Amino acid sequence: MRAQQVRAGFVELYGTEPEGVWSAPGRVNLIGEHTDYNDGFVMPFALPHTAVAAVSRRADGVLRLHSADIEDGVAELRLDDLAPESDRDWTAYPAGVVWALREAGHAVTGADIHLSSTVPSGAGLSSSAALEVVVALALNDLFELGLQRWQLARLCQRAENVYVGAPTGIMDQTASACCEEGHALFLDTRDLSQKQIPFDLAAEGMRLLVVDTRVKHSHSEGEYGKRRAGCERGAALLGVDALRDIPYADLDAALARLGDDEEAVRLVRHVVTEDERVEQVVDLLRSGETRAIGPVLVAGHASLRDDFRISCPELDLVVDTAMSAGALGSRMTGGGFGGSAIVLADVADVDTITKAVEEAFAAAGFTAPRVFEAVPSPGARRLV
Repeated sequence: MRAQQVRAGFVELYGTEPEGVWSAPGRVNLIGEHTDYNDGFVMPFALPHTAVAAVSRRADGVLRLHSADIEDGVAELRLDDLAPESDRDWTAYPAGVVWALREAGHAVTGADIHLSSTVPSGAGLSSSAALEVVVALALNDLFELGLQRWQLARLCQRAENVYVGAPTGIMDQTASACCEEGHALFLDTRDLSQKQIPFDLAAEGMRLLVVDTRVKHSHSEGEYGKRRAGCERGAALLGVDALRDIPYADLDAALARLGDDEEAVRLVRHVVTEDERVEQVVDLLRSGETRAIGPVLVAGHASLRDDFRISCPELDLVVDTAMSAGALGSRMTGGGFGGSAIVLADVADVDTITKAVEEAFAAAGFTAPRVFEAVPSPGARRLV
């Protein structure tokens, strides 16, 4: 139905049928936060919430963009004028993809694009990556570029890093492009090797809830970049290419070498222990011990809160309240400084936990959260 709605919107805007309609999902990261730009491990899965794009080619060097979600007209851009950090609007994400493709030598000659997205913006669920990936996949198909999914993800990351100016890692775009229904994606961000790990909570009587705190964040703001720079400084101090290269067994010795550099100690400790937590979750899921991942999620939240220092009162309240109400595990997910938390729970406890979180937010005077179930869903694909 959404594909038909977006197709009809394209026809109304541009007066002709699109050549196709594509979708790309947002993602939830089960475990592995701020490890992707440290060459580490992550474990996201795709959401049923998607960005949908109707697209047709142009041959005149013009890019026309429109979003059904924003009260604004069609943005018309010339491809030759696209330049990094020249656009501070939502159009920077799809335009950045076109720029990145052309910079890489791919013959994209223009496009008409109409978009609509159900991925909550600013909730830490990769709404920007969904926009990038759906445009990249459409242009790859239409211009017969022959790029693999992982290559599209790399180009989308470059668009966000260079064109938009947000220093994100590779996880979000890879998750949107490559996740499979009913699975979590175990991704090594150094070599981009992937393993699809079965993750069917419903079959085991469990649910994973997403609690959108409605506290907005932005990756292009300074704190995210500071954490990335701090991690790079820690790696340099320890003489390694990336913090991925510090084995968990050698963590204490590495921290001792950092001496009284308190910031470096905290950042290094989080990344190294978080990589270990990802591997723990993979092992537990593979052995059928899904309930046992709960404490690992909680430990991850404590590390993000205390060592990486990117949580906020709303996120902490979700985790504390959910655990007190009977959750199996909970943690913040995404870049931090707001956004969402996840809650692993038995089916019988979902309503109780949801009510407890909503009441806790009301009592604290916070904006009411949005709570929904996260179901591992397909990655990007052509719909029409």
